[in-house]
Amino acid sequence: MQSFNLHTSIHFGADALSRLATLEYKNVFIVADPFIVSGGLIKNVTKYLDAAGAKYTIYSDVAPDPSVEKVGAGVTALLRDKAPCIITVGGGSAIDLTKCIRQFANQIEPTYFPYFIAVPTTSGTGSEVTAFAVITDTEKNVKHAIVDNKLLPEEAILDVEMVKSIPAGITADTGMDVLTHAIEAYVSTNATAFSDIYSKKAAQVCKDYLISSYNYEFTRDVIPREKMHFASNLAGVAFNAASLGLNHGMAHQLGAQFHIPHGRANAILLPTVISYNTGIESHTMSLVNPAPCVHKYAKLARYIGVGSYNDIASVKTLINYIDELRIQMKVPRCIREAAPTITKDEYMCKVEAMAEAAINDRCTPTNPRVPKKQEVVDMFEKIF
Repeated sequence: MQSFNLHTSIHFGADALSRLATLEYKNVFIVADPFIVSGGLIKNVTKYLDAAGAKYTIYSDVAPDPSVEKVGAGVTALLRDKAPCIITVGGGSAIDLTKCIRQFANQIEPTYFPYFIAVPTTSGTGSEVTAFAVITDTEKNVKHAIVDNKLLPEEAILDVEMVKSIPAGITADTGMDVLTHAIEAYVSTNATAFSDIYSKKAAQVCKDYLISSYNYEFTRDVIPREKMHFASNLAGVAFNAASLGLNHGMAHQLGAQFHIPHGRANAILLPTVISYNTGIESHTMSLVNPAPCVHKYAKLARYIGVGSYNDIASVKTLINYIDELRIQMKVPRCIREAAPTITKDEYMCKVEAMAEAAINDRCTPTNPRVPKKQEVVDMFEKIF
């Protein structure tokens, strides 16, 4: 038997943040990215809490790739405050941090489990609707993926006002994260007819709106930004149900070891992982026994309008489309471009450990092809 459910209520559209004006909780603990506070964007949230007569504490000890230490500090602050409602305002790191703060606070005091509302300020992780969180062990340079339904927020608020000012480079990285979520969830071994609907729609929105969202600085057209914000959420719903794959398992290691932004790491890996999963290279003309995922990748390519005359050709055009996206948005296509200060020796000496960690990552078991360590080593070497 398979199941599909949505735990999180989603508020979206014009003035979605006005939901906070009707909040029944009168004491709120806010976890916010520091630049959200310093830049004044937090006022888009607090003005509604003021209107609701709610008191609030703003906690902004948030950093990219939240660490075990940051979680511990947040738990201490939350348990000191004991607010019945927690709101997170920020990108995937802030949301993941808040998930873990609430979870571990509950483990310390089982009777305390505050109501959780997520307000994402980037369009990439979909963390506001997933039971996933990624925390970094800074001593070991390892990212740990935590999976637990108790991590799910009760509500998510998607308001375009929170993503209008995102720089083009971050829009590119986060947009490629959305596309990777959609593709990996679609070919996951846990994919279902229900998760496929969300995967396909998210990929289609990326095809239609990612480049125009990236060009917002020139067009000032807010619609693509809003559409990509929705796509991030849709892809989050998809991979929360179906999980992900090797692309994310490997990307987590690039982030932990070399601090390459997560969406950028996914973008660097995506063509290589698709080629590995399908067994299709640029010179491939036929396959004797094509893996089932070949047809799924091809179906997705056709659905979003980049398919070709047969499955093999469609996989190739999907890879070419992804490469074209990277070129148009100036996304690095290899490690040398993404992190030019890293020497080849520095990188290669960590490849074995990264491959081992990628295979053991919580995202990898649902990859459509079961990877061997040496195959992952080869891919890490190929993308340098």
